[in-house]
Amino acid sequence: MAPLDPAARAPQYPDLGRVAVVSDVHGVLPALEAVLAEPAVRAADLIVATGDLLAGPQPVETFELLTGLGARVLLLRGNADRELADLARGRPPSFEDAIASWAALQLSADQTAAVEALPQYAILDVQGLGRVLFCHATPRDDEEVALVDSPPAHWAAVLADVPGDIGTVVCGHTHMPFTRLAHGRLIVNPGSVGMPYGRSGAHWALLGPGVELRRTDLDEDAVCARLAESSAFPDIAQWADYFVRARASDAEALAVFSQRVPAYPADPPTEPQT
Repeated sequence: MAPLDPAARAPQYPDLGRVAVVSDVHGVLPALEAVLAEPAVRAADLIVATGDLLAGPQPVETFELLTGLGARVLLLRGNADRELADLARGRPPSFEDAIASWAALQLSADQTAAVEALPQYAILDVQGLGRVLFCHATPRDDEEVALVDSPPAHWAAVLADVPGDIGTVVCGHTHMPFTRLAHGRLIVNPGSVGMPYGRSGAHWALLGPGVELRRTDLDEDAVCARLAESSAFPDIAQWADYFVRARASDAEALAVFSQRVPAYPADPPTEPQT
């Protein structure tokens, strides 16, 4: 990933009052439609989609819906989007993922080019929060894992190059919603719209003047049935049953993701004053 530019910002979106954040849609169109229909999302000044948008059962339909929103949405590129474009260009995958390989073949050349051109991060001014950095995984890497319980030393490394006037960092990637403080900054993960871990439903966040983690309830049977009818992915029924119904628990996901967080020497314990 290119080094973070301290001067990066999106001047076409000044002084935003409310920002809705969606992440990790993974081509699950019915879940995205349900979130976009939420009154708070419809009323938001801007929707920011923090990557991993299309690698799933309805990539073209999801692309068309998102890009059809025009200036209402700011799209960022995640690792799955980058890999989807690589697959569409015939480059070998970094790991085997049947639905990503299938989804890449559905994209037109123009759509592939549009995905490749998406920015990796954005810095926006949000009322009540000041300057907010939006990215997919971490500010420095689109597939780095940083968890709610990652040690302070890891968060220090993750945030080392973030400009000092940014007080909030919004990321996705791990498909589990959380907020936490890390080295004086508020970290917000909205969770996943299309592939939730730990709890079903479409997860998203609302920013300004504070932070609200939101969840849109889904009729799982209806979503799975619609995907089975609408997607040509060969194993769609099995895929939808596992991901739409959130068969992976948060504990299982954390156990897998935590193996990708570097080990750090333990800090000596101190007794906080209360």
